[in-house]
Amino acid sequence: MQTRTRNVNVTVGSALIGLVVLAALVSFFWTPHDPEKVNAAVRLLGPTGDYVFGTDRFGRDVASQIMVGARTTLYVGVVAVGIAAVIGTPLGIFAGMSKRWLGEFVMRGNDLVLAFPALLLAIMFGAVYGASTLTAMIAIGLATVPSFARIARSGTLQVMSSEYVLAARSGGRSRLNIALRHVLPNISGLLIVQASVSFAIAVLAEAALSFLGFGTAPPTPSWGRMLQESQELLTLEPRLALIPGIAIALAVLGFNLLGDGLRDRFDPRLAVRS
Repeated sequence: MQTRTRNVNVTVGSALIGLVVLAALVSFFWTPHDPEKVNAAVRLLGPTGDYVFGTDRFGRDVASQIMVGARTTLYVGVVAVGIAAVIGTPLGIFAGMSKRWLGEFVMRGNDLVLAFPALLLAIMFGAVYGASTLTAMIAIGLATVPSFARIARSGTLQVMSSEYVLAARSGGRSRLNIALRHVLPNISGLLIVQASVSFAIAVLAEAALSFLGFGTAPPTPSWGRMLQESQELLTLEPRLALIPGIAIALAVLGFNLLGDGLRDRFDPRLAVRS
């Protein structure tokens, strides 16, 4: 039963993520209309054969904006999660392989960074360097570093207590050699799961930052800014908020389901039960 649920989560999650990735890839080569073109003659037009999701208050095609917005969302997520993984993973491995006092010192510094959420960091960066996609990516990435560091340290401590690592240490292997040949391969499953979950968080964070005006700057389409622009017409044209809201929800749901399925697959305790 658990195996079936695990497979369903991975399948559904992968399918939802695949839709977002497909929309982003297709947008590089084709969109129904120019997502940035303003056409007052068709403003607030409902769904038609030519405009599948209708148009917004500026006459821009909503479907084209959703497709290009998927590209922006994935771009921010990939870079942000990449920053977090590149910084947090070595930091966690170092803390797990170091002496107890040094590892605790590193993790207390990690907890200090954890006190600053992505939104707060983005607002700070935006005030200093200006609101942009780059500042949003850096802020979300730095805010996610503690999660990767914690996961990496936890996995490292388990691997370091194993017999084959003790044998490698007895054989005179260096710490770097043990980290690359034994620790990193054995905690890669945990890191993949964390990356999937962090991607969902990055999607929400990017949408929130764009909604507040600290994310992707116009005229580049963004799901969060589409929500922000639809506020004034919420009662008149609820579809303008509903469509990007559903897109964000499906993307987050897809990455969360994939993360749950991968977590169950890489968790040896659950594997034994199933």
